[in-house]
Amino acid sequence: MGESVIQIDVGSPLELYGPGDKYLNEIKSFFPKLKVVARGELIKLIGDEKEIRKFEERFDMLLVYFDRFGKITDEIIQQVMQDEEGIAAKKDAKGEDVLVYGRHGKLIKALTPNQKRMVASSNKNDMIFAIGPAGTGKTYTAVALAVQALKNKQVKRIILARPAIEAGESLGFLPGDMKDKLDPYLQPLYDALRDMLPTQKFLSYLEDGTIEIAPLAFMRGRTLGNAFAILDEAQNASTSQLKMFLTRMGKSSKFIVTGDITQIDLPRSKQSGLLQAQKILDGISGIDFIYLDEKDVVRHKLVTKVINAYKTLDDN
Repeated sequence: MGESVIQIDVGSPLELYGPGDKYLNEIKSFFPKLKVVARGELIKLIGDEKEIRKFEERFDMLLVYFDRFGKITDEIIQQVMQDEEGIAAKKDAKGEDVLVYGRHGKLIKALTPNQKRMVASSNKNDMIFAIGPAGTGKTYTAVALAVQALKNKQVKRIILARPAIEAGESLGFLPGDMKDKLDPYLQPLYDALRDMLPTQKFLSYLEDGTIEIAPLAFMRGRTLGNAFAILDEAQNASTSQLKMFLTRMGKSSKFIVTGDITQIDLPRSKQSGLLQAQKILDGISGIDFIYLDEKDVVRHKLVTKVINAYKTLDDN
């Protein structure tokens, strides 16, 4: 006799269980020797250990499908539960190069050579810097890596930070509370996460602190352990701010710093911490620098032309 607990972290359990637990009861019918008790996001299994392992394997396949398409059907349940070749097929369903199955089955993966280098480097190093112009997928790829790590239970939370240098003294006349004032600066991070997580799951993660999106200044004095932390727009962090962020790193954490050194908005009297980090941190074991360029642009094709045009201007 054994026991096991499965935690559901893809979408809404109510949608997975079906109306009146229809789908859940159908799944249970394939395991009459097991006691299956569902309470919200947790499913407790009691019974023969061999049957428990089989349930876990089959249910995991359903979760992969549900994560990818946002729904399951009677036909899918029958297919997964009865198909003895299904376990091997599960690996194909996950896709080795897919980082996350986003909303409506969207496949989110590294698309360009340098984005793939980001993924490979993140797997080997605990701290990486991704530097490149607008539209090269730095932030999007970093967020996808963070969501993947959370889903795979490699970390317990995601911390996303941005310097809000434009806020400064202008915050006072903006309407709303502090969150309302700062949200516009953090919107690109919200947009990426909404692409990768079901709405209700995203909101629940924000509510319970599993995902935290905050200005860089809010990181001071903290230790970020068991976390995947991303500092976006790091070219607008001063040397002291960037040092402060990097030294928040706790045990079992991953850090990614992204920035575009061609779009520094700091006052002329302040040096970009990202520029200095390139000089003093390069070559340290466990830290890697990935450089993206116009060939990595995944936005409209005109973005590449704009980048090249301004690059010519800078060269002159």
